[in-house]
Amino acid sequence: MKILVPVKRVPDWQIKLKLLPDGKDIQTDGIKWILNTFDEIAVEEAIRLKEKGVCSEIVLVSVGPADVRARLEYALAMGADSAILVKHDGPVDSDLASRVIAEVFKKGDYGMILLGKQAIDSDANQTAQLVAGRLNLPQACFASKVLVESGSAVVTREVDGGLETIKIPIPCVVSTDLRLNEPRYAALPNLMKAKKKPFEELSLEALGVSADLKVRVKSLSVPTGRKAGRKVANVQELIAALQGEAKIL
Repeated sequence: MKILVPVKRVPDWQIKLKLLPDGKDIQTDGIKWILNTFDEIAVEEAIRLKEKGVCSEIVLVSVGPADVRARLEYALAMGADSAILVKHDGPVDSDLASRVIAEVFKKGDYGMILLGKQAIDSDANQTAQLVAGRLNLPQACFASKVLVESGSAVVTREVDGGLETIKIPIPCVVSTDLRLNEPRYAALPNLMKAKKKPFEELSLEALGVSADLKVRVKSLSVPTGRKAGRKVANVQELIAALQGEAKIL
């Protein structure tokens, strides 16, 4: 079974982002990019399925500018077999990403699409569901455990009430949650070997996908600073503050 693992390049969550003067985007010059945390978990899970003999090949796919290649090479160094970069310099929303993934899936004999439940920059949590809908595939989102047996995927997923285990036929779409696994580090020798692994570059036009967006960012703003807290002498003063100042009672 071949597994398609869509991944996204995102800004490092540990850095402090700055806005462009027009407030329509962040400053990207010189910032550190990383593999989306949830997608890294998806790559790790695909590798583990391959180590168990369930998966025969792991193919990565991403959409973005040319320098996304560095993040794909990191995932290749973790243990993926090949990568596809759909080059696009403009913005990408969940809808565009889902259309790209769906078209790539159609061109290969894949048994599963395994991807992160959301990207840590947009936090949309939509791509997996949109892909499943476009391809009319069964889906299991927020996976904390994945087993493949007898042509089906048995997925334990995290829901509001606790855990739910469902069984869905293959091919299918599975999105990963944080507790599924702990991704391995890509060793330096593997990073060098990754540069020699199969790497294909495509365009939106080659896939027959338009660059139209359904979500456009009009403006971004920095959150207002929090006011310093203060102590109150008694319950009556607390209630008065909640009513008169905070206006939440």
